[in-house]
Amino acid sequence: MVADYMRLIAFAVGLLVGVQVPNFVDQYAKRVSAHQIEVTRNFSGFQETADRFFGGSVEALIAHHAASADRVFKNEAKSIREMYDRLTSLTAELAALKGPLIKQIIHVVFRPNNEILNETRSAYTYTVPLNAPGIVSGITLGAFLAIGVETLLLAGVRLVRRGRRGRQSARIGRATSSRER
Repeated sequence: MVADYMRLIAFAVGLLVGVQVPNFVDQYAKRVSAHQIEVTRNFSGFQETADRFFGGSVEALIAHHAASADRVFKNEAKSIREMYDRLTSLTAELAALKGPLIKQIIHVVFRPNNEILNETRSAYTYTVPLNAPGIVSGITLGAFLAIGVETLLLAGVRLVRRGRRGRQSARIGRATSSRER
């Protein structure tokens, strides 16, 4: 009976956590998008300069600034590089978040932008969305947890039974050897 309750609790926890997954991924993607939009706006002046004077090559713009004798321009090359790298990184992150939900979940679990992941985690608001992705995710995680608990309980029961059989065999062996003497 305790095992049944443990399975139900594991399923319920899995269900509640599982329905959060699609919403968390959605909030993460929205944060990535917001950061990308902001960097794009901040970078637009540099992109316009690269378009006008360097055929659109941001690399050439950065090289021009870095080669300048003016210390301010040289220093600005670092700022432009950092902003351009961030823009490139965020654009790639958005591309990785396109496609089916399972692909997005795998990306957020294994290859997220850690800064944005931490932002999302700290500002995340728990909800219980009753939409198809939330329900499927919740039931799936709940089932996996319930099966995991069941497997652990069965393994524990088997270990206990083996231990009892071993002790019984040892007692029988001692009793038999005592009678033979």
